Amino acid sequence: MRAAFALSLAFCAAPAAAQNAPTPPELTTLRYDEDWSVLADPGARTGYWAEPLKYQPIGDGAWIGTGLEIRARVEHYDGNLWGDAPDQTDRYLRLLPYLDVHAGPLRAFVQPIVTRAGGVKPEAGGTDTTGADLLQGFVEVSLGGATLRAGRQMIILGSERLVGTRYGVNVPRAFDGARLDVKQGDATITLLGLQPVAPDTGDWDDRRARGERLWGAYAALPAIDVYYLGHHARQSRALDATGTETRHSVGARWHGGRDAWRWNVEGVAQFGRAGPDRVRAWTIASEVDYRFAFRRVPLEAQLRFDMASGDGQRGDRRVGTFDALYPKAKYFGELTPLGPYNLINLNPKLTVAPGNGLSASIAANLYWRQSRNDGVYGIPGNLLRAPGESRARHVGSQAEAVIDWQATPALDLMLSASLFRPGAFLRETGSGRTMTMLALETSFRF
Repeated sequence: MRAAFALSLAFCAAPAAAQNAPTPPELTTLRYDEDWSVLADPGARTGYWAEPLKYQPIGDGAWIGTGLEIRARVEHYDGNLWGDAPDQTDRYLRLLPYLDVHAGPLRAFVQPIVTRAGGVKPEAGGTDTTGADLLQGFVEVSLGGATLRAGRQMIILGSERLVGTRYGVNVPRAFDGARLDVKQGDATITLLGLQPVAPDTGDWDDRRARGERLWGAYAALPAIDVYYLGHHARQSRALDATGTETRHSVGARWHGGRDAWRWNVEGVAQFGRAGPDRVRAWTIASEVDYRFAFRRVPLEAQLRFDMASGDGQRGDRRVGTFDALYPKAKYFGELTPLGPYNLINLNPKLTVAPGNGLSASIAANLYWRQSRNDGVYGIPGNLLRAPGESRARHVGSQAEAVIDWQATPALDLMLSASLFRPGAFLRETGSGRTMTMLALETSFRF
């Protein structure tokens, strides 16, 4: 891991591209949606050092590309889970090479993963380290405006509130199955039939999660997305439920911008069955940004408000806890223990970008329970605290500061610090220590 940090820091010395020079295609977390075919035109080349690796002709209409991510991350927790878990310093290393082969309408994409983890207590799990394994491996055919992809793949839908990559965790989330994208003008309709991959800590042992299935349709339009997602699980995760669960999610997302304003508002209704009980749950999430400058320094003020339903009454044959299914890892910030289940969240944030790839932000997170009869949960949906006898709504308050430096197009350095002060609910239901979280991350990607 020290070698990975040293390798990344060495690239700090590499000169950044001139400000007036064209930039290469944007690097993404999925990697397979980066469009390097533009390099078939020599006039589109920018001189970026990795371009010979990103596009190499191998025949008539065929080409091959490759890339790599090396990420090293350290996280420190003091008062972990408000005293419910041991204090610890986690160390993570992740390597993600990939190979991308195109031949006319056909494509094959392979991305193995190699991970290591240390310091995780009581022991590292499959999301901490998976050894050496296959993260993505699929074949794809594109005809006209339709693209069919089958195999193992990472998926992002909309804002990643229900389906995301879990990229902040050392082992990202992947699915086995098929995806069909049909583009018509500015609209894209996606049909899905998937099973999540359950990572294990050994080499080449990741398999489909038994008893879990995800299917649905997602229509992405210029200003609004509408979708339906169906999910089946052998065992319901809700506190007041037992047995098999089939849950249906119907949602809409309104997004866009005008002048200095940007907005993203989403609502989801859920229904179905959990054993003999009915599922009736919902969420509303909103995000509004305003971009401006102070003495020519760009700033962005953001306000988020999220509300996710909790269970109303134990034993009433109705499951009211919203399930975020497969959400992004950094849901309310860079480091936070809470997920969007039975929660009300208010999150103001201010970001400043003085230039040269540097940005800094400060944020506050205020948390309350939506229902007094339900507990609070982690981002994967695991129960962190049962409701007990507490009638308090206030879960806690968190402050977070993040500094990020995009030193070169390939190298990024990030430092974050968070302080979570427990509210009345946490103090009344168990240990109530103030939680301190620190993270240092360096990543090198091309």
